[in-house]
Amino acid sequence: MAAYWIAHVTIQDMAQYEKYMQLAPAAFQKYGAKFLARGGQALNPEGKIFERHVLIEFPDLATAQACYESEEYRLARNARADCADVMISIVEA
Repeated sequence: MAAYWIAHVTIQDMAQYEKYMQLAPAAFQKYGAKFLARGGQALNPEGKIFERHVLIEFPDLATAQACYESEEYRLARNARADCADVMISIVEA
């Protein structure tokens, strides 16, 4: 059963965030991630407002979790530390 990362992001320092954007694709490729939505116009009728919203599909929950916990993604997360507000949920379909 498919699983999804639902990510909400607001970037404070784009120059530092670009390091994340260089590193993260290695994890996504390794775990078969498919981007269904990335940025674009969004409405925020409730809750905290984020600038960007991303929906990423994985084959299953275990794979989605493994991607998040992978060394490749850990390096990417560390690269974006202190330059963005991020909320990620991992949800089974």
